[in-house]
Amino acid sequence: MDGLRVVPTRRHGRERLYVCLPDGGNVAWYDREEARVSLLSDDRRAEVLQALAPFVTGPVTVGPPPVPTPAELARLTLHPDDDLAPNRPGEALLVALERAPGPAHRLRPDPRRRALAAEQATGTALDRLDGAGLHTLHSLPLPGGDRIHHLLIGPGGLFALHVLPARGQRVRVADPLAALGRRTPRPLLDRVRADADRASYALTAEVHPVLVLAGPAHVTVTAPPRSVRVLTDRELPDLARTGGVLKPADVEALHAMARDRATWQGV
Repeated sequence: MDGLRVVPTRRHGRERLYVCLPDGGNVAWYDREEARVSLLSDDRRAEVLQALAPFVTGPVTVGPPPVPTPAELARLTLHPDDDLAPNRPGEALLVALERAPGPAHRLRPDPRRRALAAEQATGTALDRLDGAGLHTLHSLPLPGGDRIHHLLIGPGGLFALHVLPARGQRVRVADPLAALGRRTPRPLLDRVRADADRASYALTAEVHPVLVLAGPAHVTVTAPPRSVRVLTDRELPDLARTGGVLKPADVEALHAMARDRATWQGV
């Protein structure tokens, strides 16, 4: 097989197997989700399929790489510093803790670490939905130091998610207030709505506000909040069960726009 070797990669929840020459050059790749083998040179078709035989399951399409869509081309032209797609869940908190970790010994845990754990758990749950035709972006920076914790884009529309760390605590929601345990209620739902409004302005599309309660012991909602959906982290898959709002091409175009840092300037 002229030394062809198969190299697996995984990025943003998607697996791809590259078929490489001994010098590292790619001659083809196999996308499991799309069941497609993309060939850069058709004269190596038999060798490539032989190398991939142990990894291929079921029928696959074999041919040249598909022509990139306008959304894909826009993504490819982004400078790495302007591409927000690689942001990790809680990216801003991770950076803040690296720069100022705080005292080694303190009477109470650093609240930033609780917030980070909640955003990471939520981000992991959202990233699992990628196979359902959805895209998730994390820790999107807004002017003034604010940020959108997570933005979910899929057939069911766009959702701006704000995460409230509530592990093992009782949560009371009475629009616009939310309270943890015996703490003083805060007008958190107004903040969630404001973030979604800014995202709607930036993307020129309707963005639905969602408050995510991470790990609560019990939740009490006195009445359905105005326009805000309140979910626990276990209920996040419900967002993937809605559809009929956006076509796949619209999802890709909005994802390409949302991952560009320039989109969020001036909102």
